[in-house]
Amino acid sequence: MWRKAVLVALLALGMGYLYHTDPELPARVLNYVSESLPQMEPSGGSEPRPPTLEETVAHAWQTLIMAPARRWARVAVGVNACVDVVVSGVGLLQALALEPGSGRDHKVLHSKEDLKEAFIHYMGKGAAAERFFSDKEVFQRIARAAAEYPGAQLYVGGNAALIGQKLASNPELVVLLCGPVGPKLHDMLDEQIIVPPESLQEMDEFHLILEYKSGEQWGSSRAPQANRFILSHDVSNGEMSTLETFVASLEEFQPDLVVLSGLHMMEGMGRDLWEERLKEAVVAISDVRNEVPIHLELASMTDRDYMNRILQEVLPIMNSIGLNEQELLFLTQSGGGPHADLASWDGIPDVGHVSDILLWVLEQHGRADPESEADLTRIHFHTLAYHILATVDGHWGNQEAAVAAGARVASSQACGLQAVDVTKVVLKAPLNFNSSFSEPRESLTVDPTRPVTVWRRGNVSFHLTPVLVCKQPLRTVGLGDAISAEGLLFSEVTPRPEL
Repeated sequence: MWRKAVLVALLALGMGYLYHTDPELPARVLNYVSESLPQMEPSGGSEPRPPTLEETVAHAWQTLIMAPARRWARVAVGVNACVDVVVSGVGLLQALALEPGSGRDHKVLHSKEDLKEAFIHYMGKGAAAERFFSDKEVFQRIARAAAEYPGAQLYVGGNAALIGQKLASNPELVVLLCGPVGPKLHDMLDEQIIVPPESLQEMDEFHLILEYKSGEQWGSSRAPQANRFILSHDVSNGEMSTLETFVASLEEFQPDLVVLSGLHMMEGMGRDLWEERLKEAVVAISDVRNEVPIHLELASMTDRDYMNRILQEVLPIMNSIGLNEQELLFLTQSGGGPHADLASWDGIPDVGHVSDILLWVLEQHGRADPESEADLTRIHFHTLAYHILATVDGHWGNQEAAVAAGARVASSQACGLQAVDVTKVVLKAPLNFNSSFSEPRESLTVDPTRPVTVWRRGNVSFHLTPVLVCKQPLRTVGLGDAISAEGLLFSEVTPRPEL
């Protein structure tokens, strides 16, 4: 014992002497020792840290996501396009001298007060929404304030333009974009995108994107998650004025795939206009060659009659649709489908509920019944925590890779990155769930090492993958469009046998 005490005393004296001769030496010694420690292992070695769930899922996606055997070569996209002005929602409303208050939804916005109430309503839910602003002059004043707001950013906007931009990132793909393209938007588009001369116009259409962060508070309203509220006074997109130009251009362009969006914009124009225009849209879409698949991207709507008409008249002539949880719930509420009594989702949408509604759409308005004359065979559903691809068997291939690719791009793009950074994301999806809300139902699990769970109901296959949710999302606008575009890039149509 005395030997140890003497040794410690000698060390202390030595360190004291060194400190007086070189005061920084002990710190340098400590740094050297600490840096060396990770390389020093006990004689028996040590167990490596097990990978996190996020690491496991991200790694498994790399193996799962394989290119389809048959890729698209030419894709035509239309018909809504604009310039997005992205600002802090709370910051802009404060700049407009608006005070926080109670939230209330409005189908159409007529004033700044309506805007404030609708924004607070959806911010409190953490839900995305899009509304038409009826007063052109007031909207222009709001748009001017948004453009001048510190930190405001301009981006390519409109579902069609955003999907076109995402598809054009694939150098092997030729993309045609048809929509109201003004000079500012034209400069911002990818050089690979072809815009027909008939689509060009002198003035840009502007959409205002009011973003809010997770946990952001204004008055008594607090956002449970990051999202955005969109408003516009957009007559060109609202009337789908370039639809006929779009369909006419397909004959010369000869696409392998057609992507359509913008139907939601007509809702704000009033029933008389949308009733007539929807009939014309159905006629125009019906002129597309039968062998060319058509994907429809849905967006936020509030008019149940309008959504029901889309459900009855438009969905059956589509081959594929993309939508989020708000649009899916509104679809079943409008059409009297399963779980239509749900007022809203309570947190993460229950997989059983979602599965029931997707099956109903494909059975009642799609081609789940082989004798049906409907064309709809594919639905790409996306919500914050997970995605589902539901397909009628025998029509689509590579859907396991497609759903995983959509989730991967959601994880990376929300964080403003080109690839998934596992330190910036978190797994929020349920790892155990049921295939249906009612009996008979199957108990299912997500295996992080192969993170696509597959089940069948009749002749409809469901592919579910979790999303690695970005902890600090930088931009939520266009995420759904990127998800659908990426899912389509990795999808292929199964050739039909010759009769």
